Amino acid sequence: MNLEALEQLLQDTKANAEQAIAAADSIDALRSAESKVLKGPLADALKNIKQFDAADRGRAGQSINAAKKDVQMLFADAQTKLMSADVASERKKSADFDPTLPPPLKRRGAFHPVTAVQREVERLFRGLGFAVVGGPEMETEFYNFEALNIPEMHPARDSQDTFWLTNGWLLRTHTSPCQVRAMQRFGPPMRVIAPGRCFRYEAIDASHENTFFQLEGLLIDKDISIAHLIAFMKLLLRQVFQRDVEVRLRPGFFPFVEPGFELDMSCAICDGKGCPTCKRSGWVEILPCGMVHPNVLRHGGIDPHEYTGFAFGLGLTRLAMMKYGVGDIRILNSGDLRGIVHPDRLQGERIA
Repeated sequence: MNLEALEQLLQDTKANAEQAIAAADSIDALRSAESKVLKGPLADALKNIKQFDAADRGRAGQSINAAKKDVQMLFADAQTKLMSADVASERKKSADFDPTLPPPLKRRGAFHPVTAVQREVERLFRGLGFAVVGGPEMETEFYNFEALNIPEMHPARDSQDTFWLTNGWLLRTHTSPCQVRAMQRFGPPMRVIAPGRCFRYEAIDASHENTFFQLEGLLIDKDISIAHLIAFMKLLLRQVFQRDVEVRLRPGFFPFVEPGFELDMSCAICDGKGCPTCKRSGWVEILPCGMVHPNVLRHGGIDPHEYTGFAFGLGLTRLAMMKYGVGDIRILNSGDLRGIVHPDRLQGERIA
């Protein structure tokens, strides 16, 4: 190598250094680029200084050292400017910071399967024009029974397995009391759903608990028929499970509807083959429903000759079991963390 070639090499090295500085956006990036430039052609030129003629070695060494110093100065200046910019940015952030404001809200934890299903059903029915209402868990005998066409000596009271309280009230056995409360509050026409917790004193097994969740639905308007009821129920199950669900409709007796039906769905735990959850039948009772009884309409202050409607009691707990593959209802009231559902997870996994 001669002095002319060395001069060209040093110019190229300086140009490469300037390009690397322009591309660096952090102190670490600058240091990495500086190391690559200094350990590249400059280091090689110093190692190969013996290749120059004896008369040119002194001048070549001076040129290489001067170029190395220039490159180091370029990187030092760039680092100073970058650090100054970082300080200015931090100062701006500090100036914009208001210590009186609440901290950013971080999403933590996860949803219980019943909560996840409830919110999904609420979104669906809100989109269909339904309002979400609630009611007390400690209920009066009137709203839990009498207003729903279940008088004192009615045999249906025995099937409810009620928790009676010392003050003469009771823990509601279903969310149906919200029907009458909503009718008295809003009047016709109306569309409401009422999710909530219910209580029944009964034997606990894979599909029965003494504490569970329901969602009551009520639609009242003129000329409402059973066809409307079936259409809404099929839409509900299709949206929740994101597929067409095999269902069957069979007669059922509920004092507050006439006619009444039991809408069953094919058991999602065993795919309809039979298991403890569905009592080996292949079907799970999921949607007791029917046309609102005229006596219930009267208790709600609505003329049954002018208005009709349908009501349904969706078992949110059983729906969560079917959707997320929970084979035993007792898991949902336990501390088993396999039962949680991440808020961003649309479809659940099977939970043993």
